[in-house]
Amino acid sequence: MGSKNMLADSASWYCAIVLLSLILLVSIRESSIPKDEDVSTSVRGRSRLHDRPCDEIYVVGEGETLHTISDKCGDPFIVDRNPHIHDPDDVFPGLVIKIISTNTNTKNNLMKT
Repeated sequence: MGSKNMLADSASWYCAIVLLSLILLVSIRESSIPKDEDVSTSVRGRSRLHDRPCDEIYVVGEGETLHTISDKCGDPFIVDRNPHIHDPDDVFPGLVIKIISTNTNTKNNLMKT
């Protein structure tokens, strides 16, 4: 019975090491070389911000304000839905907010017509 426990412990350690290695490999691979899209975004500045989708969970980009996000995403109640925003003027890149769009027409639909 002791050898079964020893074998199970060895298998558990092996699986843990493999899983940790995979997580490390993926994180290094994703962060090591910027994609062409990332480079063009940083070079062109704000022009790419308006092309981003308005998901329910939204991360504020550089140069964005609650007003511009509200206009773009069609959610006039951003402050009401995000109690962690104490000062609407104190919005910074990386801030995570909840968006519920009231617009049924997206930017893509408007461009098609």
